[in-house]
Amino acid sequence: MSRMSQTDPELTHRLTRRGMLGVAAGATAAALLGAAAVPATAATETASGTAGRGRPVLPPGRLGIQLYSLRDKVSTLGFAPVFAELEAYGYDEIEFAGYTQGSAGPITLAQLKRLARDHGLTPIGSHVGYYSDDPNAYTFAQNLTKVLDDAQALGLKHIGTASGPFRYGSTVDAWKRAAEEFNTYGAAAKARGMKFYQHNHSDEFSFATDNPKVRLYDVLLAETDPDLVFLEMDIFWAYAGQFRFAKRPDGSPAPFEPLDYVLKQPHRYPLFHVKDGVSDPSNQFGYRMVDVGDGDIDYQRFISAVSRLRGERLAHHWQTEHDSPTESFTFARRSSEYLHSLRENC
Repeated sequence: MSRMSQTDPELTHRLTRRGMLGVAAGATAAALLGAAAVPATAATETASGTAGRGRPVLPPGRLGIQLYSLRDKVSTLGFAPVFAELEAYGYDEIEFAGYTQGSAGPITLAQLKRLARDHGLTPIGSHVGYYSDDPNAYTFAQNLTKVLDDAQALGLKHIGTASGPFRYGSTVDAWKRAAEEFNTYGAAAKARGMKFYQHNHSDEFSFATDNPKVRLYDVLLAETDPDLVFLEMDIFWAYAGQFRFAKRPDGSPAPFEPLDYVLKQPHRYPLFHVKDGVSDPSNQFGYRMVDVGDGDIDYQRFISAVSRLRGERLAHHWQTEHDSPTESFTFARRSSEYLHSLRENC
């Protein structure tokens, strides 16, 4: 049965994001993951159990937000009021998902860069489509030079894609071919002082159709040059991948721990998406997405494990995200409060 005819929140998320970037989705998709409604004070209450006198888990100056989470506010209010709110909530960085997002009123890249600076926000990265059938599409495959020109104009240190390496299929050779293209984009970005990165969903942790013993994510890591291609681990989707693909197609066990990927090659993960989920085995992804701090993903453990590595505390950037928050400003505020409250165990 075609996935297009099923209710697939992850697919809808990808198509909606592509629509924002001007990439034709070509299909009708279903609703995004539902967010559980929670009281406005829940984040503070949850955080109180982890607050203490230990060192903050969150490294200073490294809290960002993926602006996709605030697309409703950008489209109705414009970037300036949104950036003002983020400044008030204690954010340091922003990651783009398109440079207009339906913004209320036109804005140039120079204005956008200055506006972020005026609110103490550093543009740290941006998501751009991988490829399209449209030769004029704003994607890496179709318009690499333009994509890098714009990223450079904004002063971005990272430029990447949230598209999976499925352009040529799900075989080992298909992913090797995609990896070659990623290496090309990475070399071009490096020549301009930037890092190219790929953001995962859960499907990246599935198995190759021609060799079901091989996890596709492992092919991506092995076939991309570690000096040219970097990863932005979406922690929620990585744990969803753990739930979905803990067994091979033949039923044999294939457990993995998302954090282990990072600890083995921390330099390959400059960026993270911090999104949370409540465990729900009845959900096809194993979790229901909620505001950061309201779920079951142990961020005290995850962030501490990464930042405690020698020389790594300030080497990573933590971007909060919710694909479809109940109220996006509330999500942004509560997520910041929670992450700032976390303390390392003494």
